[in-house]
Amino acid sequence: MKYRKKPVVIEAFRYGIDNRPDWFNDKVTTNEIVTHVGYDLRSPEEFYCEIKTLEGIMIGNCGDYIIQGVKREIYPCKPDIFEMTYDIITE
Repeated sequence: MKYRKKPVVIEAFRYGIDNRPDWFNDKVTTNEIVTHVGYDLRSPEEFYCEIKTLEGIMIGNCGDYIIQGVKREIYPCKPDIFEMTYDIITE
């Protein structure tokens, strides 16, 4: 059988590129997300976050999309997968 993903609206931003939204900062405040910045700020490998999910800790690297899903769950997504899965909604 084949299935099509239902259309849902999510919020997202690119970690280390876009401004961090309030819903992300709220999770940083409660330690559900831990951000890491290395000594070399120009090195994207040293700029990442750890996101606590029901499946365990997931890593969001610089340039990854951080998504807030329909149940307010937060998780990272690689840019190529994100761009194949989501379209921008213009208001």
